[in-house]
Amino acid sequence: MKTPRAHLDYLRDIIEIEFHRARRQGYSLSVLMLDLDYFKSVNDVYGHQFGDLILKQLALKLKKMVRTYDITVRFGGEEFTIILPYTDRARAYKLAQRILSSVNLSKFGNKKYSIRIKVSIGGVSYPEDKVLRGIELIDLADKNLALAKEEGGNKVYFSRQAPEEGKGPEKELSEKVDVSSLKTKIERLTKRSNQSLAEEIFAFAKTIELKDRYTGEHVERTVFYATEIARALHLTPQETEYIRQASMLHDLGKIGISEKILCKKSKLSEKEYAKIKEHPKIAADILRPIHFLHNLIPLILYHHERWDGKGYPSGLRQEEIPIGARIIALADVYQALISNRPYRKALTKEKALEIIRQQAGKQFDPRIVTIFLKILKK
Repeated sequence: MKTPRAHLDYLRDIIEIEFHRARRQGYSLSVLMLDLDYFKSVNDVYGHQFGDLILKQLALKLKKMVRTYDITVRFGGEEFTIILPYTDRARAYKLAQRILSSVNLSKFGNKKYSIRIKVSIGGVSYPEDKVLRGIELIDLADKNLALAKEEGGNKVYFSRQAPEEGKGPEKELSEKVDVSSLKTKIERLTKRSNQSLAEEIFAFAKTIELKDRYTGEHVERTVFYATEIARALHLTPQETEYIRQASMLHDLGKIGISEKILCKKSKLSEKEYAKIKEHPKIAADILRPIHFLHNLIPLILYHHERWDGKGYPSGLRQEEIPIGARIIALADVYQALISNRPYRKALTKEKALEIIRQQAGKQFDPRIVTIFLKILKK
């Protein structure tokens, strides 16, 4: 097995070979760089041996998704690089999106633990991105990967446009550094600090899965549905990102609920149900000291409010409920209905959708129900 250093040396050699061949023969060459988001949480919760298993399974998935002559190299822990000969930017971007979607919807692990993972992908293409050496494609892909992670991860980021004629990427980046202000540097440091803290929060949230297996699996699909609804409503990218992150953490407060209650197979008592109803406030209390996550708090705190005002914790109704909370509420309930619970078996999708339709204008915002039904038809 190659060492990380050997992987890097191989990558440097092969990218120069492919780059010179592409330039000499006049064909396109693209590079994707992929990194797992919040992978620290996997190692922290399940151990490094399980983490290594996840990386091997991801490597196999990537090899199945690319062509036989594409080159996939793992290096730097949880980073992978894919070299794509005869591939322009448009085709490389489509492949990156397919990889992102496939990873999001796949389960990884063994018989004991089954988890979902997220990835960020940075991409670059020649000749659209004007470079002089193959290694510059690797450097640009790595910088685009960093930008994808700075924007919250679980996304694809390609260069917005190729550098100007006569400017190599190294010169262009150097000029940006020369004119960058202290404020920009501070913002970058803050983003890095926030990302590290966010990783700790999401790692903390991941431990809920060990208490309540249903919750860990349920959250992944809730995130998917909530994000799709937000996009269909044409919310801004920033609003959509808040909803995505809030849906990831909407059950964070269950960390403060007893396993006996979470896993109880019979009906909850009034006292136990009252305890369950505390979990949105527990989550808000956990997140409140973290300034850059403040925008998520209302979405998490109010995702159990109802359109008719009969929800909790505050009895908000209709437009009083933040739209992100209304979206998460619907995605949360639908996924709960079609999932096995300790106290009942999963409903069929048809039965679940019948319940959702009946609750339009009662439990759920009717407009969001209409949008959601259209999404499922697709």
